[in-house]
Amino acid sequence: MSDVAPPTNEDSLPGFVFALTAYVLWGFLPLYMKALAHVPPVEVIAHRVLWSLPIALTVILWLRRTGDLRVALRTPRMLGMAAVTAALISVNWGIYVWAIGAGYALEAALGYYINPLFSVLLGRVLLNEQLTRTQWAAIALAGAAVALLTIEAGRLPVVALGLTVTWGAYAYLKKSLPIGPNQGFTLEVMLLAPLALGYLVWAQAQGQAHFLQGVGRDDLLLVGTGVVTAVPLMIYANGAKRLRLSTIAMMQYIAPTMIFLTAVFVFGEPFGQVRLIAFPMIWAALVIYTVSMLRQRRRVQSSSVIQTGT
Repeated sequence: MSDVAPPTNEDSLPGFVFALTAYVLWGFLPLYMKALAHVPPVEVIAHRVLWSLPIALTVILWLRRTGDLRVALRTPRMLGMAAVTAALISVNWGIYVWAIGAGYALEAALGYYINPLFSVLLGRVLLNEQLTRTQWAAIALAGAAVALLTIEAGRLPVVALGLTVTWGAYAYLKKSLPIGPNQGFTLEVMLLAPLALGYLVWAQAQGQAHFLQGVGRDDLLLVGTGVVTAVPLMIYANGAKRLRLSTIAMMQYIAPTMIFLTAVFVFGEPFGQVRLIAFPMIWAALVIYTVSMLRQRRRVQSSSVIQTGT
């Protein structure tokens, strides 16, 4: 994975592939987290942080980006921004892990359905990203579907809103962080590691820890949280640097759709008639936006070829 990102706020094919891979991996994550439902979410998050750190450091060493990391550690502004993104992602992880274990996977999916709209709002307001009428129509269709899902829930979806705000803010700040994506993630887990280690030592001393308690399955799953955390997140970070925020927003429907299907057909959470209507609406919005994006890219490429005379 390269840390060289396009200098302009445009879409690129490598960015699309990176983001697609990350979202598919995240789509399967509920199956893994459900197996850890008996472990307190805070302990799971602590292990996610600690076991992600060696993976992240290995990637940095392989890419020979340790110098960038050293500069970041000596730059107060970068440390401050990384502390904020680290806090956001840890809260997001906590909400998500709790939701899966407590039987709210459908509401978690709803949160990630709403999130692209929040990201589009951030992109339009803060980055002045321009959208075509077709793309606005796709977003409106998705918005109508999300509204149906929210109304059908019959209450304020606290889990969904929590995931929406924390992940949307993380995506925006991650795009603005003046450091490569892999170094940024490594910096985040480095900042979180002392807190995670402190909690795990305390839990072990109190006899509340699940790690190294004679259950080999739990030990393997907790160690594996580093892989399922670091790998897709670092792949996503590389994709985020190469795509417009609004494009990332629409691609985010992939993971919640997979979570949605898992919640209904694997976890057995209730599936109402409203969802039968909203689900195809969301996928239609994704198709409309993607087709529009690809056509727009072809027009830009054709115009560039004509202008250069090649």
